[in-house]
Parts: sequence; structure tokens; C-alpha cells
Amino acid sequence: MAAKRDYYEVLGVARDADPGTIKKAYRKLAKKYHPDTNPGDKTAEQNFKEVTEAYNVLSDPEKKKLYDQFGHSAFDGTGGAGAGGFEGFNGFSGFQGNGNGGYREYHFTGNGAHMDDIFGDLFGDMFHGAGGSGFQGERFYSGGPGGSFRGRGRDLNTEVTVTFDEAAFGCDKLLNFRREDGSVQTLQVHIPAGIDEGQSIRLRGKGMPGAGGGVAGDLMMKVHIQEKPGFTRKGLDLYSTVTIPFTTAVFGGEAMVRTLKGNVICRIQEGTQSGTKIRLRGKGIVSMKDPAVCGDQYVTVQIQVPRDLSPEARQKLREFEAACGKSGKRWSAA
Repeated sequence: MAAKRDYYEVLGVARDADPGTIKKAYRKLAKKYHPDTNPGDKTAEQNFKEVTEAYNVLSDPEKKKLYDQFGHSAFDGTGGAGAGGFEGFNGFSGFQGNGNGGYREYHFTGNGAHMDDIFGDLFGDMFHGAGGSGFQGERFYSGGPGGSFRGRGRDLNTEVTVTFDEAAFGCDKLLNFRREDGSVQTLQVHIPAGIDEGQSIRLRGKGMPGAGGGVAGDLMMKVHIQEKPGFTRKGLDLYSTVTIPFTTAVFGGEAMVRTLKGNVICRIQEGTQSGTKIRLRGKGIVSMKDPAVCGDQYVTVQIQVPRDLSPEARQKLREFEAACGKSGKRWSAA
């Protein structure tokens, strides 16, 4: 059996290195050799075990003191730290494959809580799957043989449909969710004003419970928005139409326009053409990031062509046409 390398040599630090330097060296090496980034590489796996074992000792003041005095014999039961030294300390006890080339269990003994902390610090991004699914059942053991494990609960996903106005102004809804175990959970959910189609709301701690006292996962709720007749939303802006009489388009006047915040009266300029757009500032959707910011509403003018004219009205229009001239400039395209 090959002799163990000096722990300081393993981490590449001086014997008088401070805790910050030791931790920094470990972070760099652990990321380099982590099995998730080196699938199937036995050498990287062995190196990862070695640097983790070294860090587990050198990051603990008591263990470091014993190691500085007695070396590896302080922990292998051959003497130095009393009978048996630190009995049961084996550093990294091994990995178990999850069938997908990754590793699902990381066994520690000794200062387990400390190792949980460093792995949360080091590999938080590695242990988060698609959709922010967290540790997905990964388990961290501590306390040596017979010790307990704890793990973050798995995230759950669901969908909810709200009305156009509920999405625009925000609301509180009482919703029932069926969990994977068949149980039904009732939650009061706040829908923030301005949320858009397809966005998700994270309900922290409402996912699957954690193992061994670990934190519960989250519930990711994807929001769908019903349509509202007469309105189209694009980001924070709204689009609608207003139909005005032919005479109002010719002579000018006023038109009532429907908005989400109530009806408003708009001034119609003389000679307004069909397709003209009116901009109503601040009548759009509020921003989720800044409640003081609102989009605009763009209103397209449509001109109502008169039907079923009386003989008198028809005659007047004929006179109007004649007064303008059949090839009159007032009828030319803009």
C-alpha cells in the first residue's frame, strides 16, 4: 500500500498557512478533481478523496495540531494521539454511482457539519439541476459509522392560470396543489402585479421535505394568463383599437377609449385617418421590478363606414364628393 502524502503537500500550502489560504487551495483542487466534472476518471476520483481528506484535517484546529505533532499516525491507530488516535476517522469513505456517470453519496466522518458547509459553498452550482432543482436528493453523511444524513428536499413544479387583470394588477389566490405522494396542499399564493405569460414564481420550502432535518425543496409555479377581449399585451405595453364615426374622423371630436384603469376621453384631430395610433402614456402594465414604471397603451383608430344611408344622407355625400372633386387632393393617399 502506497504511503500517504503529506497533507500540506497535497493541498500545495506551507505548514504555516492560515485557514483562509488552506480553504482557498482546497476550493481550487476540489473543483478541479470533482467527479461530476471528471466522470469515469479514477485518477481524478482518487485525487478528490485525497484533497478532501487533507482539508478535513488541516481545516480543523484540533486535528491540525495533532497532525503537526504526529503526522498520519495521529489518525491511523498506530499511536501518537493516544490509543487509536482519532478512532474512526477515515476521511473520504468512497462514492456510489447513480447509474448516470455521476455520484450520489459523499461519505464523511469526523467534522461532518464543517464539510457540509464547505460543499454548500464550493459546489452549490454543481448540485443544482435544470429549473433550480437543488440537491435532488444528494446526501451528505456525518458523524462516522452510524451517523445521520441530511439532504435538501426535491423541488416540485406546477402551473397556474390567472386572468388578464389578475396578472396586470396582482392578486392573492388560494390554490390547491397535488403533491407527488398524492396528498393535496392548499397554499395562499401572491401573484405579483405585472407578471407575464410563462414566468415562474418560486415558493421557497413548499417542495418535497428534506431528509434528516435538511431544508425542504421549493415549489416552482409557472404562470399562464388568460386573454382579455380587446387587449393585446407585449411586454409592458398594451394594444387596442377604437372605432369612430366617419364624421368624427372628418371634422374631429372626441372618442371614449377603454383602458385597464377605466375609460378615458381622447381628442380626435380633424382629418384623422384609419390606422392612426394614439399613445396613452402610463396606461399599460406595471413593472414587476419597479412599481413606479408602467408601460403605455397604443390605440389604433378604425373609421366606421356608414351603412343603410337614407336618400337624403346619400345625396349629401354625393354633394360632398362633388365639392371635393373626384380626383381631389383630400382623397389622395398620405
